[in-house]
Amino acid sequence: MSKTSKELNVSLVFLAVFVVCLFFADLQISAYEPFLELGKFFISIKDINFSSIDLLIDATLQTIYIATVSIVFSALIGFFLSFYFKYTIVRVILAYIRAIHEIFWALIFLQIFGLNTITAILAIVLPYSAILTKVYAEILEEYDTFDEKTVSKNASKLSLFFYTKLPNALPHIVSYTLYRFECAMKSSAILGFVGILTLGYYLSSSFMQGYYHEVWLMLIIFYILIASIKFWFNKFTVLILFIISLLNMQISASSFSYDNFIRFISIDIIPSPIRNDESFLELLTWFNKIFVNEIVPGIFNTIVLTQISVVLTAVLALILFPLISYRFTNKLFRFFSNIFLVILRSTPEYILAFLFLSVFGVSMLPAVLALMLHNGAIIAFIIGKQSNELDYVLDKSRHLNLYTYEVLPKLYNSFLAFLFYRWEVIMRESAILGILGVATLGFYIDSAISDIRLDKVVILLFFTALLNISIDLISKKVRDYLRTKSTITTCGCELK
Repeated sequence: MSKTSKELNVSLVFLAVFVVCLFFADLQISAYEPFLELGKFFISIKDINFSSIDLLIDATLQTIYIATVSIVFSALIGFFLSFYFKYTIVRVILAYIRAIHEIFWALIFLQIFGLNTITAILAIVLPYSAILTKVYAEILEEYDTFDEKTVSKNASKLSLFFYTKLPNALPHIVSYTLYRFECAMKSSAILGFVGILTLGYYLSSSFMQGYYHEVWLMLIIFYILIASIKFWFNKFTVLILFIISLLNMQISASSFSYDNFIRFISIDIIPSPIRNDESFLELLTWFNKIFVNEIVPGIFNTIVLTQISVVLTAVLALILFPLISYRFTNKLFRFFSNIFLVILRSTPEYILAFLFLSVFGVSMLPAVLALMLHNGAIIAFIIGKQSNELDYVLDKSRHLNLYTYEVLPKLYNSFLAFLFYRWEVIMRESAILGILGVATLGFYIDSAISDIRLDKVVILLFFTALLNISIDLISKKVRDYLRTKSTITTCGCELK
């Protein structure tokens, strides 16, 4: 079977699943006059004022401090664990840890540390360490190709690592880590939605009160932060920023309770039938009730939301990428198109979903729009950059023919690779967006935490991780089937 036939088969399967999922998706607009509210949001940009700038500067600094400390610890842990990633037990444990969204981790650590900076750091460090371990291990494996004939037989493995493998792999490790810091900034910001005093805390408060001019000010501050990262966070400044962050973070040791920690691990997460010395049959009844009423509908809705978002992400990316390609647009248009894509990909899905929730009401629609815009912009940006590196044959004056018969066929394999790398990410975000009211797994997890049913939370998180791990494995199988050429060094930094 040819590569083109395989790409077509995979695309048709995803389109078929998309159509089926549409029948089960709740995409209704429940808000009264939603477009009036959306208009109010955009018009309010003219009312921006700087009266609360002092408070926002402090929140911005806390966002930076948490992201900096988190990424440094994550990189150190990830680099150390990358040497043990070859062991199955390590891969399985890390797959479980990285499959759980940082907001879920934050909700768990809130039970132990309270509304504390430590909660935010741990919530980021755990999944990020697991992600960085996997990526570092794959990067190092790619550079395990030196010729044994050129290496002294007396050379130790340690010497070979530091003088052959690491120098070649280090630029890609640094590049990916710097990208991961941008993700840490987004994670640090959205943890404000669960009560941590970062930008997200004030952003959610202003959203709920309808103070959209304040929302705009915070979003602009955040965009400036993300756009300027390369100027103030790099391999030369990271140590200085790390020390400054440690010295200035708002950490309250008094909020940590040793008794709460012991209670959490020895009582709270133990299934209630076991705690109450009930029979095995009663334990099965307890689990069956959770499985039927929460796990099954939660997984179903998460999959429906994910598959609709994946296809719409693909469509949007295919529409948007020509906007930054020199074969389709002029220099001025590309400049503004790049800014547009940077804004979309820099805005976390959670913030976009929160905005659309305020406009359209509770349904899958806000989540679909958020996932589509954010991930579509990321893939469009990558594919658009790749399109500028192609050697063209057809006349660029006929844009439709150029797009259909030359650009798309050449880029489609890479496009699918990038889409399937994002598939796992979209699944993780689909689960967490349930906190905003969509009945995905996140909805039931948030409800269980609100009811202080931490035993139920552990069960729900297990199935959330299992679902994400399954999608990751399927995605890898699909990429192998398509024989995509993209590797961690060519696309990892933009996709993880």
